[in-house]
Amino acid sequence: MIKTLLLIFVFFAFVLKGEALEIVYPKTNPAKISANSTFFIGSTNPNDILKVNDTEVKLSPLGAFAQVVPLEIGINNFVISSGEKTINFTIERPKPTISSPISSTLIKYPIMNNFFVMTDNAPLRMTPVDGGINRMSHLSKDIQLLINGENGGFYRVYLNSKLNGWVAKSNVEQKKPEEIDLLPATIIDFNIHEKKDFCLYEIDLLKKVPFVVKEENGLTLQLFNIKADEKFNVEDNTLTLNFPIQKLMGYEAYYEGTKFVLKIRKPQQLNAEKPLTDIIIAIDAGHGGSEFGAIGCCGDKEKDINLAIAKKLQEELKKSGARVVMTRGDDIDVSLADRVKLARDKDAAILISLHANALPDGADPNKNRGTSVYYYHNQAKYLAENILNEMTTQLNTQNDKVRQGSLALVRSTSNVSVLIEVAYIINPDDYALLLDNDFQSNCAKAIVKGIEKYLSN
Repeated sequence: MIKTLLLIFVFFAFVLKGEALEIVYPKTNPAKISANSTFFIGSTNPNDILKVNDTEVKLSPLGAFAQVVPLEIGINNFVISSGEKTINFTIERPKPTISSPISSTLIKYPIMNNFFVMTDNAPLRMTPVDGGINRMSHLSKDIQLLINGENGGFYRVYLNSKLNGWVAKSNVEQKKPEEIDLLPATIIDFNIHEKKDFCLYEIDLLKKVPFVVKEENGLTLQLFNIKADEKFNVEDNTLTLNFPIQKLMGYEAYYEGTKFVLKIRKPQQLNAEKPLTDIIIAIDAGHGGSEFGAIGCCGDKEKDINLAIAKKLQEELKKSGARVVMTRGDDIDVSLADRVKLARDKDAAILISLHANALPDGADPNKNRGTSVYYYHNQAKYLAENILNEMTTQLNTQNDKVRQGSLALVRSTSNVSVLIEVAYIINPDDYALLLDNDFQSNCAKAIVKGIEKYLSN
């Protein structure tokens, strides 16, 4: 019965959109694509026969389709026909260009050089690569760095005798010798402050130094270029502090002047019957405004589907006793930085970002479907696993795995953050689910159940 109602819904949804053959991807005709294959995404009358270069294409009950086509180097011509309409489509695959390899040789400096961070939130990386899971921390402006080499667009940062990091050359600047204090930083004072929801560890220093916070058996803090001090565990000019916390639910590391602050959220006091009671949860409906996100087979925009599910999730969370923060409640532009800042400023313990998945050229949208959940920091992995398990079980979507990814909405440490790819908007079957009101409602309920299990265990 449910399946019959779904087919009726999607059929009438299609009728309202019109039945003429439409191609939504590639977005332009002619198009230029460098991959060895691409795909046509679109819709037509489900009662017609659709062909791409005389090859019949499978249609969903909605009339949606996704058809992979190979691309030869040069001009590729396609004839797409359905009913009385024919579209001639041209795609150029340019000849690969042979570029000169970029040097990636490490240049070691004979002496240590002093640089200063010039931008806030400058990534300190494990490798000289701008991307991937390689961020050690984010450095604030005016932190002094000891530089002992370079590689391409990065300087190598000396942390101690066993550890180096990397910072982009564009994020730092060398100052005149007379402007530099070469001595290690002295620890002036150390204090602990208890707040209602947080514990603050404050270390007063004479100057800012680089730091790393690791999620290992709780938290481990390392401050580098620190002067030896008998009161503290300083070895190799490194102050190391361990915080054996069983379950991390958000933390921040930052400077107030030259005072370093580590702010750790205290364990949540849960209501056994309603574990979400008074828990602040931020919901982020991905994209919005001028940023459409991916486009579905019949032209629906990802931003609208994300917002529809986000509002249903808001309703379900409120029913469960949670306090909800929306990064956007309407079709408006909101930057990634502002979304993260809003969740942090509202003291959200959990951040859920909602999206619908797509694929690059060279992939097959018919073979890729299902739900995936992304996290960056280890503190969020268990939440991601619980949410994915509930969604795939209750919605019967394909398990497209929990994945670690360097995405802006999950890199923040101030809350336990995950990004959910609910389903593939360019897969005809997943697309029909994303449009279904009952599926959206059940999606929200499954996410709530996953959060409850994460909090309770």
